[in-house]
Amino acid sequence: MALAIEAKRQILSTNQRHKSDTGSPEVQIALLSQRLSTLQAHFAMHKKDHGSRKGLLTLVAKRRRLLTYLRNTDPERYKSVLLRLGIRR
Repeated sequence: MALAIEAKRQILSTNQRHKSDTGSPEVQIALLSQRLSTLQAHFAMHKKDHGSRKGLLTLVAKRRRLLTYLRNTDPERYKSVLLRLGIRR
C-alpha cells in the first residue's frame, strides 16, 4: 500500500528542512507515520490479516529507531517532530 503521489508531495513539503530534502529523519518519520495510519485503517476492516500486521510492526520499529536517532542527535528537532506529527512518546 504505497502512498499516493500527491499525499507524499504534501508530506514532503511540510517536513523538509530545505527544498531538495527527501531523506532527513523528519521526512522519513512523517512518511512512516502516514503509512502507519493507513495500515491502521486497513486493520480496522481486516482483523485477521496477520501477514500485514508483521509489516506494521516492522514499520513501527523503524519509526521508533529514527525517533531515537533524532532524540540523541538533536533534541529540539525531535520535540518539534513529535508536536507536528502528534506522536506520543
